[in-house]
Amino acid sequence: MDKTFYLYSLGCPKNEVDSESMSALLKEKGYRFTDDRKEASFLVVNTCAFLESAVTEAIDAILELAEIKKDNPKAFLIVTGCLPQRYKDEITKEIPEVDAVLGTGEYGQIAEVFESLLEGHSLKEHIPGPAGAIDYLDRERLPSAPPGTYAYLKIAEGCSNACAYCIIPRLRGPQRSRSVESIVKEAQCLVASGVKELILIAQDTTRYGEDLPERPTLAHLLRTLSLEVPDVALIRTLYFYADRLTEELLLEMAGNDKIAHYIDLPIQHASDRILKAMRRHETSGMIRDKITRARRLMPDLILRSTVITGFPGETEEDFDILLEFIKEIEFDRLGVFEFSPEEGTAAFLMPDQVPHSLASKRRSILMANQQDIARRRNEIRIHTTVPVILEAVDERGILFEGRSYGEAPEIDPVIYVAATTPDLTIGSRPVVRIVDAGPYDLTGVSIDEHRE
Repeated sequence: MDKTFYLYSLGCPKNEVDSESMSALLKEKGYRFTDDRKEASFLVVNTCAFLESAVTEAIDAILELAEIKKDNPKAFLIVTGCLPQRYKDEITKEIPEVDAVLGTGEYGQIAEVFESLLEGHSLKEHIPGPAGAIDYLDRERLPSAPPGTYAYLKIAEGCSNACAYCIIPRLRGPQRSRSVESIVKEAQCLVASGVKELILIAQDTTRYGEDLPERPTLAHLLRTLSLEVPDVALIRTLYFYADRLTEELLLEMAGNDKIAHYIDLPIQHASDRILKAMRRHETSGMIRDKITRARRLMPDLILRSTVITGFPGETEEDFDILLEFIKEIEFDRLGVFEFSPEEGTAAFLMPDQVPHSLASKRRSILMANQQDIARRRNEIRIHTTVPVILEAVDERGILFEGRSYGEAPEIDPVIYVAATTPDLTIGSRPVVRIVDAGPYDLTGVSIDEHRE
């Protein structure tokens, strides 16, 4: 049989890194990736199951590949990731076309699964074990992003926070941080391959290292990366928690020119009563103080957050507190999500569930207010200059699309760049003057000064 595989990745950037690592493992064993799923010998879907909507998307993807398998009966269908971890017994029973499942602790076994299937062994009875080793991450991999742009770098797996609404600890296990040495080695390989921006990710990056014997901090990791990987243009970190937004970390970010002045701080709410019910570690006062300190140290800081409406027990008073907090703080970017009751979480069984229609209404109110805030925050950047990594050309073929330190890929707006200087290509990082701004996107022109 032709040793080709097709891998479809769903979910967040952390899943994306897992998929890239599995691809690297398979290529080491002589397998070849193909984007033609109709011709692949192995069909793999790496799933997300964080929310019921993600579960539905994953099942739809599996069923789609199952239909393709019917036309190629010699192909094998493998499901990996969070869905098998959440529904260990159901997948192969409900979807008989699935030949094997791998949980979140078994990514490193993907090549062995392929070999077993080729040898004629049935793996349908296999049930994923608990989340475990993370050494599958310790290898060279090819990022999915456009060449010469960015790469996600996972610094830890799992989470130990146990927020009431979140199923991640059940699916991914407790936090397990990678060593500083392994992260630096991977970063060096990525930058040597042309990557300009490293984006550090974990479920909670600010708790990085707390589970390691030597207890390195995120600030220490950032400082080490900037010294040991001197050719990196920018280091961004996602998914901060306010209670671990330490003075050491803020000072490192403010004083290190390799570190993006960008904080992704998902606060989830601003009512102390709801924050306590969510089992968060923060209070609204703590969040406010940390943001104030961060902006004082980094006046050009771009601040992103996410909040949840309709958490069980959320009253009009709680919602008003959240709305006023959003108006006061003026996040540059804000994602608003309606509460999703996930089976297996503490919040699923909480009393005083808020009707979906009310949660949706509250979300709309927040988003309407945030649109005006985002426009004002973006307009502050007009006439400023900033390096922008060019990652695509817009659909009209006229302008480049890119990101500065203030935009994370996939979740933030893009900067449209008019090329007024020569030799710009995908992967270039010209200095750009911002000339226009709306609530979502910015527009700029490339300038000669300091062009990289």
